[in-house]
Amino acid sequence: MRLLARRALVVACAACVMSADPRLTFHVIGNDTGAWPELLSSIGLASNSSLDASVIVIPHGADAAVTDWASRVERGSIVIVEGESAVAQAFGFKPTSAQLVSTRSVEDLRDPEMRIVWEKSLDLPVFEMPPQAQVFAKERWQKAPLLAGYRKGAGAVLWVAAPLGARGYDRFPYLLHALTDLGFEPPFQSRRIWAFFDSAYRSRVDLDYFAARWRASGISALHVAAWHFWERDPENDEYLRRLIEACHKNAIVVYAWVELPHVSEHFWLDHPEWREKTALLQDAQLDWRKLVNLSRPAAFQAVSTGLRQLVTNFDWDGVNLAELYFESLEGANNPARLTPMNEDVRAEFRKDSGFDPLELFQANSPQHWTKNSAGLARFLDYRAELARRQQAAWIGEIETMRKKKPYLDLALTHIDDRFDTSMREKLGADSSRVLPLLGEHDFTFLIEDPATIWNQGPRRYPQIAARYAPMTPAQDKLAIDINIVDRYQDVYPTKALAGSELLETVHMASAAFPRVALYFESSISRADAPLLGPAAASVDFATEVGGRLILQSKRGVGVPWTKPVTVDGKAWPVTDGAVLWLPSGSHVIENALKAPAARILDFNGDLRDASVSTDGKLEFFYESTSRAFAIVDPAPQAVEIDGNV
Repeated sequence: MRLLARRALVVACAACVMSADPRLTFHVIGNDTGAWPELLSSIGLASNSSLDASVIVIPHGADAAVTDWASRVERGSIVIVEGESAVAQAFGFKPTSAQLVSTRSVEDLRDPEMRIVWEKSLDLPVFEMPPQAQVFAKERWQKAPLLAGYRKGAGAVLWVAAPLGARGYDRFPYLLHALTDLGFEPPFQSRRIWAFFDSAYRSRVDLDYFAARWRASGISALHVAAWHFWERDPENDEYLRRLIEACHKNAIVVYAWVELPHVSEHFWLDHPEWREKTALLQDAQLDWRKLVNLSRPAAFQAVSTGLRQLVTNFDWDGVNLAELYFESLEGANNPARLTPMNEDVRAEFRKDSGFDPLELFQANSPQHWTKNSAGLARFLDYRAELARRQQAAWIGEIETMRKKKPYLDLALTHIDDRFDTSMREKLGADSSRVLPLLGEHDFTFLIEDPATIWNQGPRRYPQIAARYAPMTPAQDKLAIDINIVDRYQDVYPTKALAGSELLETVHMASAAFPRVALYFESSISRADAPLLGPAAASVDFATEVGGRLILQSKRGVGVPWTKPVTVDGKAWPVTDGAVLWLPSGSHVIENALKAPAARILDFNGDLRDASVSTDGKLEFFYESTSRAFAIVDPAPQAVEIDGNV
């Protein structure tokens, strides 16, 4: 459902004091820019052909001797120097006569326990550091400095011992974080990120503190593992209520994340008769998921009743039907994990095809899949259609719940089978069968990045988006799910997405898709969280002219701005005094003489327009697929929505 609302608020004004000087551009000296453009653009900087940029990079071997770099730094530039050079020595980074250090394992001092390993070692000299420098990273064993910097005047210097590598994140995953330590402020922000949340990892925490931290990192929706709350329990119920309340206070909406055909631990124990079976006729307890036979009418009804009670008992804003298909990632090669092979599925398939699909996986059977490839293909096609039928059925169940909660949003998390086309055969996932449901129901199609391609880097996300673009006209209902977990492939420099690789991934995915989700909240490091919002911001054009900022963004964006402000010539109320928030489109921003009488400090819908009158009436227009939360200052005396008080 799409909601369009007007809100009129009569409020008094709170004073604001600030200054506006967004840092917008970078410049790399020389013709060989390497991976610097990709890295620096991931936090919102645009390339500049002149030395007037905020961040200037001097690659190893670049001709940079004619410029007074110290004066530029004093006036506010951040200069990054690679390796050994006259400029590096002028700033105090000098090679010593010590023996070269074979460098492959790196220790970043913000997270010394993290394993950072380069794909190939480099022999690097040991450098002497200037006394005022802060060392950010060292070679793990001999402690030779690899990344260091210091502030100087209004600017800063950052020295890096070696080139970045081909992808920008190959060697120094926390280089961008070091820039922020030295005073760099990203020019743009976003608060459109979704994140998955499992209470098992946050059982004894201050939920109000975490909710504020999530919002500050750009999270607008939390998808909460609902199977922990399937059965009523006073302590669990109270935890969930406090979690939802803390999120709502911080303008974060909350979805019940369900993983059917997994229901809950207790449901599995209580109903052995409804357990799914593998092709070896074993109970389908696969990894942490314990699968239930949803083809059995009694089981379907019991799960439907339980889901309805779960949705009714708590103040959810939406439901995420996630991974509603089958196992396994090894397909027919591993019958011990392949599902569904319950009696109901086998009977239905046998009636239509004339043989029991179990025979496809019995070694001595003439129907074994290695001998009957046509039979296997028929079963896999049946399986994909069964997955579509089940997804449609459960979407229908959510639609009935919307009759009582019309604001309830819906997301369907579905494994990608367009970039990795093997997913249809392995899991029964066929997006071409499911996407037409967008024409019948209102939901977000959240594309899950399969584990098989987690090693392929950020550049795959525009390619994934291109595969789905021709499949549906509902482009605004597509989203992408990024997994921040250990990868089983040989990957460098970190086992899980972290640092610059994560930021480049979020940035490229956000440019390619209307919505990005992160799996999962507790795997986001404290170091990465503050830069997720800048990485997720998508700005098509930005320039400063005569004290005005002119920019264009297709999904809306936040801009650091501390003074009272006008947007497109009118007083702008959507600001918390540190960041102003803009709708999509082109806008002109400049300082105003006084602050508005009322402000929207935070808002999690898709803002379309806003205004505030001199007598303190605040009006704004928005779209949202779920309820939207606005935090206003001061508290409203009256609220009007679409003409209704």
